[in-house]
Amino acid sequence: GAVGVPDAAEPQGSLFNPTAEHYALRELCAAFVRDEVEPQALEFNRAERFNHPLFRRAGELGLLGVTVDPEYGGAGMDAAAACIVHEELSASDPAFCLSYLAHSQLFVNNLARNGSAEQKAAWLPAACSGEAIGGMGMSEPEAGTDVLGMRTRAEQQAGGSWLLNGGKMWITNGAVSDTELGDRYLIYARTAGPEVKASKAVSLFYVERGMAGFSLGQRLKDKCGMRASPTAELVFENVSLPAANLIGQPGGATVCMMRNLEIERVVLAAMGVGIARRSLEAMNAYATDRRAFGASLRDFGQIQRHIAESYAEYMAGKTYLYQTALGLDLDAAGNRLDTDGVKLYCTTMGKNVADRAIQVMGGYGYMGEYAVERLWRDAKLLEIGGGTLESHHKNMVRDMSQLDAMP
Repeated sequence: GAVGVPDAAEPQGSLFNPTAEHYALRELCAAFVRDEVEPQALEFNRAERFNHPLFRRAGELGLLGVTVDPEYGGAGMDAAAACIVHEELSASDPAFCLSYLAHSQLFVNNLARNGSAEQKAAWLPAACSGEAIGGMGMSEPEAGTDVLGMRTRAEQQAGGSWLLNGGKMWITNGAVSDTELGDRYLIYARTAGPEVKASKAVSLFYVERGMAGFSLGQRLKDKCGMRASPTAELVFENVSLPAANLIGQPGGATVCMMRNLEIERVVLAAMGVGIARRSLEAMNAYATDRRAFGASLRDFGQIQRHIAESYAEYMAGKTYLYQTALGLDLDAAGNRLDTDGVKLYCTTMGKNVADRAIQVMGGYGYMGEYAVERLWRDAKLLEIGGGTLESHHKNMVRDMSQLDAMP
């Protein structure tokens, strides 16, 4: 399996391609990756530039609203379909995939699951087509894993509108260049005082570029990895939001957040699987081509261990991923144990397989043109973003207190 060539041994009806539609989607993504994503990956990551035309092209292909109803411009598919797209993109350019994730899941899917019919009709079509680029604001300079400790506030005014103040940090797609904001955001903000329980005090709002008081604090440059995916600080100074920009009920955003975190974690796990697959293909091919001490590199036991363990871990993670995704109901929250578990496993697995690929490939593996060093750097973010490994440990063990027997 070269870049952008889906595994021919996985026909439709398998766990990884459950239906003909899933198989067709994987074929579409693989061709897009081979012809358009892979040729630009090294250049845009080196330059820390977001590839806006490529993003719009993903919209033309119908990928930006993969889990959204067709009436709003989406493809109407499931969590497994979202995993297929993230796996295929991450096998080439995890940074581009991260921007795709922030848009398609954190903005688009979030709005599709939690917005009203009027809100979806107004804001989803341009996001699904790629005309507008979106993101989501949850983290703050002082509130990461402790998300309910956020300080960004929205206060309701006499006429029903809301006044938003505060800032958000580490926002993927927060900028599209060093000076320009993205287009549309779903922003979590506190709407009740300290006397109200934190889980009932947070609301979700739609905010767009051009609103008075909404500005780009800074684009965050020089990241370890994911360098072609723009990350930014967003600033809100007395931003006036119409009453119609509140998503759901005041104080009701915690359930929106939890429902969307499940799909976010599953697609981040899919990114780990894509990174692992590409890294495994690279080290496997290199071990055949490279000769040392008069033999093929793959004849040496130490190299065999790297490749064999990587394959077994990759297949274990991929199987856990698609099994979890196929059981995920996008309209409900309730499978936290396995959505956390699959991200806990697959993200570290992807990082480890990329690490082994560098080791097998030696000096070549350490060079940018061989891709695996970039995948290795990109993989680290997956252990932090969308929930740290430590938060998964906490969530999982808390949920397992209800289990008498293991599944």
